[in-house]
Amino acid sequence: MSSDILAFIGPGLAEGLASVGSTLGIYIAISAGIPVISEDPAQRGRIFALAFLPATQTLVYGFIYMLMSYSAFLPSLLKKYSSIPPHIAAAVFGISMFVGLVELYSAYAQGKVCADGAAQLIKTRGVIFGPTIILAAYEELFGILGMVFGIMFMSIITSW
Repeated sequence: MSSDILAFIGPGLAEGLASVGSTLGIYIAISAGIPVISEDPAQRGRIFALAFLPATQTLVYGFIYMLMSYSAFLPSLLKKYSSIPPHIAAAVFGISMFVGLVELYSAYAQGKVCADGAAQLIKTRGVIFGPTIILAAYEELFGILGMVFGIMFMSIITSW
């Protein structure tokens, strides 16, 4: 396998892993939210909001990392080298795996937080919604950090 191919697989794989995490997180939140909606239809707007939160790891952070990699970092490496050296390609692939796994777990854990909050909406008459959003934002922070660290490491690699 050419080292160029290895480098170009990485950012797409990062977005793919983020998509898996978002899918799992949304599924977990929806599974907890459907019984709540069936018991109290007035809670559906809150359930919709909580169920959508894990999507940001795919729609924003993984996508931004992938877009910047394909539009800026990898073209910069190809401009510098005729073929990306194997050690740099391995670094790009490793960084991309790091970003993908961080986004995957962040979305999965955020889905669990949202599911726990959704399950308590009826019992608390909706009061738990605000604190659940704040607690879910803690998981969101790690998704943001995964993207920022990935972009930062890719910037360092392109300057080698």
